[in-house]
Amino acid sequence: MPSAQSPLEGPDYALLVGYFVLMLGIGIYFYRYMRGMKIYFSGGNKIPWWLSGISFYMTSFSAYAFVTYSGIAYKQGWVAVTLLWVAVPATVFSVLLFAGRWRRARIDSPVEYLETRYSHTFRQICAWQGLPVIAIDDALKMIATGTIVSVGLGLGMKESILWSGVVMLSYTFMGGLWAVIITDFVQFVVLAAAVVVLVPLSLSRVGGFSGLIDNAPAGYFHPTNPEFNWVYVTVLVALYCVAWSSTRWALIQKYYCVPREKDTLKMGALVTLLNAIGPPLMFLPALAACQFLPGIQETKEVYPRLCAELLPAGMLGLIIAAMFAATMSTLSGDFNVCAGVLTNDVYRRLVRPRASDRELVLVGRGMTLLVGAIAIGVGLLLAGSSAEDLFRYMVTLFSIAAAPLGIPMLMGLVSRRATNLSAIVGSVSGVAVGLLLFFTLPGGGEILGIKWDQETALFVATSLVTLLTMVGLSFARPMKADESQRAVAFHQRLQTPIGEAPEDQVAHVAGEVVVSPFRVLGICTLLIGLLLLGILPWVELSMATWLNVVIGGGMAVVGGLVAWLNRTKPAPVEPAAGP
Repeated sequence: MPSAQSPLEGPDYALLVGYFVLMLGIGIYFYRYMRGMKIYFSGGNKIPWWLSGISFYMTSFSAYAFVTYSGIAYKQGWVAVTLLWVAVPATVFSVLLFAGRWRRARIDSPVEYLETRYSHTFRQICAWQGLPVIAIDDALKMIATGTIVSVGLGLGMKESILWSGVVMLSYTFMGGLWAVIITDFVQFVVLAAAVVVLVPLSLSRVGGFSGLIDNAPAGYFHPTNPEFNWVYVTVLVALYCVAWSSTRWALIQKYYCVPREKDTLKMGALVTLLNAIGPPLMFLPALAACQFLPGIQETKEVYPRLCAELLPAGMLGLIIAAMFAATMSTLSGDFNVCAGVLTNDVYRRLVRPRASDRELVLVGRGMTLLVGAIAIGVGLLLAGSSAEDLFRYMVTLFSIAAAPLGIPMLMGLVSRRATNLSAIVGSVSGVAVGLLLFFTLPGGGEILGIKWDQETALFVATSLVTLLTMVGLSFARPMKADESQRAVAFHQRLQTPIGEAPEDQVAHVAGEVVVSPFRVLGICTLLIGLLLLGILPWVELSMATWLNVVIGGGMAVVGGLVAWLNRTKPAPVEPAAGP
């Protein structure tokens, strides 16, 4: 367990308090605009592509990455970067093949289209099958956040998980997707500032890049190793491709919240770039820590301990805020999109089909609290696992669930022949095979002369069973006339560009926000810069301090200029009827 003694000092706490107050302030600001379900869960399809792209990037990883992958980097080297680089091909695959289709589906939740394409039954299967998977995944990320907060603030692990969850839930509950998107941008700025500070400080301790490479253990910079070999990495790429195109609901949400389908391509290019340059910068400090902080046994503590070693008062608070920000982005997105599924696909579909917008927003807020409470509760139960164990739990979970959920969803978007029966039987069969192998092959096994670890075997088996079952049944039991008509109508909708369908002609949606994001983001960036500059009188002069001056001053100037140029505040549009 982490130490109960906090290395933070007064300036660190001041920065953290200011940062959390800012996050809550964003939620309060957007609270008044959340007048309809569409604006609460999809931003009224008005989110700019660059904001959606940054939110996509921040949602795709969490403090879990810093805790778990940093532990792998510290112990096993560059392979940790390789494991996170799988996001690059996954992003390209997802954006080029499916992003435009998700936008043209004209939906308010990731499983909404399944009733039109398949059936009401399969829509409910995917909703109820996907929710627990995301809840458990979020619980693992809560543990990572709890580790960062526990080491940094000196709290117990369970207290850290609880209070972290409360902060994340608060602004998501109040401000819906707009609050999630804006806070994601702010958290991206904080994370970038933290990385810019930590990388040069860690390299200076090992003699720069040359010292880092020359003094590293043998094989430390190999892209793979016996545990995480190329077979494992290749299957992980395939798993991410399926998950990021179908089962990672919070990422799919970023595709359909933008105004036009061409915005998804711009967003994808930005995300691909960030995924390419992000992992090396994030894990260089952990790679260097192997040399100047040897002997760390509890690998979950690598990142917080190297931060405590390198950073002066005030700057450590920035790193804690950045790590917290990474998970806040992921979990707030998951909380919002899962609440959207429960509200749109369960409550409105099964309980109150004629519920008003006001009622749906109220229910949506209640569902947000429910989803968050479940994730926090599971996180408390799983607290105490090692970094490698957490990584394995996550991969195993998605190895069982990704293909049986994702393949039918993707087939429905690209194929007119995939039948409802094949989707249901394929999904159920895939999960059944995954669970069977999970209990019968706990350590993996040898197939076709190749040794397969459990996670790889699970994903390959569930993918093949789901896909072959769907293809076989679709040919053996073709669609009936009414099902075929629904499939044709749905795919005609996917071929209709945004703006040309009748429902696209509605002028405004209920509760639409007409607020320039530049003004809000400018003010937030200005305030973060002032927070960084405000701690200077209480910190000692050092290399980190001067980096703080440059970063904080730059944020204050740029944020103030952006806020001033966008100082005119448009009035919100009054609620109007719309889909």
